[in-house]
This record gives sequence, structure tokens and C-alpha cells, in this order.
Amino acid sequence: MKTVILYYSRTQKTALVVKTLAEEIHADTLEIMDLKDRAGFLNYMGASADALREKKTKIKPDPVNLSDYGLVYIGTPTWASKPAPAIITLIDKCDLKGKDVILFATMGRSGGKRVLERMEEKIEARGGRMVNSFLMKTGNKSLEEISEDTKKVIQELDLKLYEI
Repeated sequence: MKTVILYYSRTQKTALVVKTLAEEIHADTLEIMDLKDRAGFLNYMGASADALREKKTKIKPDPVNLSDYGLVYIGTPTWASKPAPAIITLIDKCDLKGKDVILFATMGRSGGKRVLERMEEKIEARGGRMVNSFLMKTGNKSLEEISEDTKKVIQELDLKLYEI
């Protein structure tokens, strides 16, 4: 069963988790790009408001073809205790029927549990089956610490088991 990791990353901390995860579990990766400018403080504040309202955004690639994959990881940063708008848009556009899904959220301090709960609701509504999930605190951590924490989660949750 082929595995893919779909993700959005504004600050590249989520991208680091994905890079480490992909190397450890031998997965393909696909970065979801938000075509709306989210850089800078003011744009980030607007992004948080968009996340809170679950406002859709234009993404690239669009559409995403998952026909070659049986296991799909979906990762997002936590914004206002919600998934990033690019990930909400992605989930709403994906055909997840028959797919096993592992969700993860990165967060500075808190709010990730609600992100995973909301994503799970949306995944199940699209026909996917959530088989696992995890949270990754990235606030005030070095890139090396984030990578090491990711490896610990992989081991603790035995995520390599899903490679089979």
C-alpha cells in the first residue's frame, strides 16, 4: 500500500515534521499551497480569522488525485484551534472513500486536539477512515528538537506498522 503525506506549512515547521516522517516511513509527500498570501503578521491575523470561520481558499495542486494511495497522512498547523484554510479546502475536495487516514497537527502551545477532532469529522464525511492521529508541539523548539520529537512519535505510535 502506497503512502502519501499531504500538508500545508506556513512557517516550515509542519514541513519539517513531514520531511522527518516521510524519511522514516517511506512516504511520498505533496505540499498543498495556499494561493492567498499568508506571509507577515497582518496576513497571519487574517489567516487565523479565515481558519476560525473555516473559510475556503484557492489551493494548488487542485485537484489532488489519491487513487494510487491506500494510506493518506494529512498535516496542518493549528490556527485559532482550527486547521489551516488550505487543509479544510483540500479535505472538502478529496475523494477519501476507502482510504485510511492518519491526521496530525502542529501547534505552538495548544488547540491541536480540536483541530484533529474537526478534521476527523470532515474525513469521515468524505468516506475516509481515521486510523490514527498525533499532535506535535513546535513552539519555542529548535528544528533539531522538532525532528527528534517526530521520530519519538513515530516510534511511540508504531507508525511504521502502517507501511505494510
